Amino acid sequence: MGKITLVTGGSRSGKSSFAEEMLSNEDEVLYIATSIATDKDMEERIRIHRERRNPRWNTYEGYRNIGNIIKKSSFKYIFLECIGTLVANIMFESSSDFDKLNSSEINELENDILNEINNIISESKKNTGDIIIITNEVGLSLVPEYRLGRIFSDILGRVNQIIAENSDEVYISFCGIPLKLK
Repeated sequence: MGKITLVTGGSRSGKSSFAEEMLSNEDEVLYIATSIATDKDMEERIRIHRERRNPRWNTYEGYRNIGNIIKKSSFKYIFLECIGTLVANIMFESSSDFDKLNSSEINELENDILNEINNIISESKKNTGDIIIITNEVGLSLVPEYRLGRIFSDILGRVNQIIAENSDEVYISFCGIPLKLK
């Protein structure tokens, strides 16, 4: 079975660059990009990531049913960027007014996200290729002032714990310097 590696860090911490460097000499890579362009700023971020990425890598763009993409993959390496964006995308497809969600609706949303994450983990464990998963670290920041931010931070924090528990290796990046945690 393949190895699962989780790379986390804050915004602009160098986590993606570090993880991409791990596979810089590899051609047999499936890059799963979870971002969707919602505005000009996001379009620019996606463009920069595309240009930085190894042009020999294959790319799949999407954020749902990633477990099935991993299941069908015969690539030696899979690079999944980014769990934080995947979580945000699922959150925004479900509701636009997070101030009005009750606890039952939040639990339902989190369960939907956890199903997606559990499928990713399950298929990653069965796959013969190695997978590198990128995520945003939310555990070192302040509790967000707004409810949407708190819901996101709570869900992503729990998701990150589940992925880390199931990973063979875990790294965190600070100021462009990676630190191996597991």
